[in-house]
Amino acid sequence: MLLADIGNTHFHIYDGTSIEHLSYEDAFIKYAHKTLKYICVNPKIEKKLEQMDDWENIADLLTIQGEYDTMGVDRKALVLSHKSGLFVDAGSAITVDVVKEGIYKGGFILPGLKAYQESYKNISSVLDYPLNTSLSLAHLGTTTKEQISYGIIASIKALIDQHSKGHTLYFTGGDGKFLATFFEEANYDETLVFLGMQHVLNKG
Repeated sequence: MLLADIGNTHFHIYDGTSIEHLSYEDAFIKYAHKTLKYICVNPKIEKKLEQMDDWENIADLLTIQGEYDTMGVDRKALVLSHKSGLFVDAGSAITVDVVKEGIYKGGFILPGLKAYQESYKNISSVLDYPLNTSLSLAHLGTTTKEQISYGIIASIKALIDQHSKGHTLYFTGGDGKFLATFFEEANYDETLVFLGMQHVLNKG
């Protein structure tokens, strides 16, 4: 079964073993006559999706006790991947959600790593530095570059740590693998959203 997680800029298609990342145009061409089930967070392409006879939107199947009205379908799929845990999706925004015994307990949303970097750049050009990917939080930074990276990562980590007690940590998203390295026993899995979709479909 082909599953698609359609984001704001790309298609992510899972065939049960690997994930393919495609532009909208390439996905519509390559999978036009394939049978797939999808979720989508971009309302601008809904009309195009409705024209795909072999594609099925399963958003209405994704529900979890405790969810709120405007909760994104991708976040619902993510938290349905496991019965309990703290779930971090680190993409253009960083979403953090907590589930306990199948009940959604709440969460929070932070800017993504690129957005954090842009915010420093917007303050002053002298703060325009790339993220230091070899950063250690064991000691404070001694250069502007180190201090910016420390401020970004340490603030994100502190807030997640505040709510992580007693929870298994699950990370996904483009920056999820990197962020997971700052937490002990964190689990990075780029298929989490698809696992949630599979869970719902298998129940049906």
